[in-house]
Amino acid sequence: MIWKTLLPVLLLCTTLSARAQSLSGLWQGVELDPEDKAGYWPAELRLQQGKSGSLFGVLYHEVGDDPAVTVTFQVRGTRTADGLRLEHGRKLNETGQSPFSYWCAGAIRFTYDAAQEKLTGRAAYQPIGNCSTGDFTLYRVVLKSAATVPAGAETTIRVSGRNVLWYADAQRQRPLATGNAYRTRLTQTTTFYLAQGYYPTSQSALVPITVRVGGPALVVPPPAVEPLAPAAAQIGRAAAVPLPATVAAVSAPQPALLSTTPVVLPTVLFKLGTAQLLAEARPALARLAAELQARPELHIEVAGHTDRIGEPQKNLVLSEQRAEAVKKRLIAAGVAAGRISTVGYGDARPLHPSPDARNRRVEVRVIE
Repeated sequence: MIWKTLLPVLLLCTTLSARAQSLSGLWQGVELDPEDKAGYWPAELRLQQGKSGSLFGVLYHEVGDDPAVTVTFQVRGTRTADGLRLEHGRKLNETGQSPFSYWCAGAIRFTYDAAQEKLTGRAAYQPIGNCSTGDFTLYRVVLKSAATVPAGAETTIRVSGRNVLWYADAQRQRPLATGNAYRTRLTQTTTFYLAQGYYPTSQSALVPITVRVGGPALVVPPPAVEPLAPAAAQIGRAAAVPLPATVAAVSAPQPALLSTTPVVLPTVLFKLGTAQLLAEARPALARLAAELQARPELHIEVAGHTDRIGEPQKNLVLSEQRAEAVKKRLIAAGVAAGRISTVGYGDARPLHPSPDARNRRVEVRVIE
């Protein structure tokens, strides 16, 4: 679903074998336009399975550089010989629209990677205005290790998802880890709350994952879809679908990025050995720029770091270049250059034993 100026309505289709697992749950990711390299549209797809085996739910989109521009559609799915076809229903909510913009409509055919819990798709839109095609990548968080573990034993809990963030609480105040694995010892049944840092949206929800201690192994259901604000609309004769009334009503609370204590930006990543920002850095930097614009009195320091691979002097230069790359992106988003200072620490301050990609990080902090 791409937002065009004179953005897209969406139909979805996911490829899935007839005997594959359910695709119910919360999918998060992005749509990219092959003809617009700068454009990106974070997306969130929530699906539930009806009694007949069909799927229904909602699809939400934001404009990457302007999260105030959004759309939400009903979607409904039916199985096909090689997978699943989801079609959009009526438009449930739209913000930031203008007489000179629109959302494209069409159909998307996805392939499903069960190992990664990943949907990769190509959209073919109705030929209206500049609408043509779009490329989708979506992931969902699913428990991939045992649902029941021995009490007190050192255990590695593994999940699917992209740029996974682990929390001990639903308020995101107690971060635990990042990545697809978390090693711990459990003495009682524990629920973890997981988010994906891969193109998060203003309504990105946490996925609860419960690991039990002792007892027989349990069958893990598909990830629960957190309820959205109810709406009167229904899809066919299915039960009422949880639908967002407004974006604000379903927005998940997120901790502020600005603090006098250095804050790691876990999704601000770079191409290995370079200062070239990866695409998944965009949402976090857009959010940081928005916070800075909302608090014009603040000045920040951006600190670059590297892993202990290669020569220390070269790593120092690279860390400085990465901090400067973040500064340039913030300036391009409208933040005054005089409010941003940069520093590079090279490989002098690792947070994890090397080699570890998490050491190749950027931190920001408020300075006096």
